[in-house]
Amino acid sequence: MKNVFFIDLDNTIYFTKPNEKQLMSGLYSLLETEDLGITPEQYLLAKADMLRIPFQKVASKYGFKQSAIDHAIAYLKNGEVTEPLSPGEDYHYIKKLKGRKFIVTAGFLKKQTTKVKMLGIADDFEAVYVVDASTSNESKRDAFKALITKHGFNPDDILVIGDDAESEIKFGLELGLSTFLLDPENRYPNAESTFRAKDLKQLLKAAGQ
Repeated sequence: MKNVFFIDLDNTIYFTKPNEKQLMSGLYSLLETEDLGITPEQYLLAKADMLRIPFQKVASKYGFKQSAIDHAIAYLKNGEVTEPLSPGEDYHYIKKLKGRKFIVTAGFLKKQTTKVKMLGIADDFEAVYVVDASTSNESKRDAFKALITKHGFNPDDILVIGDDAESEIKFGLELGLSTFLLDPENRYPNAESTFRAKDLKQLLKAAGQ
């Protein structure tokens, strides 16, 4: 049975698309005043990616001009969520998990921590670990290792839960941890994961609870 859980935030605990206006409108407004050095079609694709991938990765993928990246990061560092957000409809499965639960999320510290606050879920977790690419070169792999070391966890007791096969799922597997890939749109049909599903209905079973 798993009794330690490293859980992603964006598109796992809640979903960004229904909250796009609140979460992204300020950034979109800023980017639309910048010379990004890409085509309008590329910008539409980049906007879609920004709903599920950290900004710095999207900017690198599409080759945004450095000046635009710098302006956006300066804006994002001070960004915060000030209106209520709602957890996904399957969140109750996460809440029912018995054990020690940690949010491990990538993004900007203030933005990510205020998301947790506005979701009203802070008391459901022991801690929130933010991997902030604007302040370090740390990855979620480093975050998992830090939590394991700090708390003396047995890797066999841990289940990593998230929607990104190229981030938390990949790093969890590299560390010998069990993983649960939430993939409602079948974005990663060939990705490796201990468990995978389009929703969280089998989460407790995957955890052996």
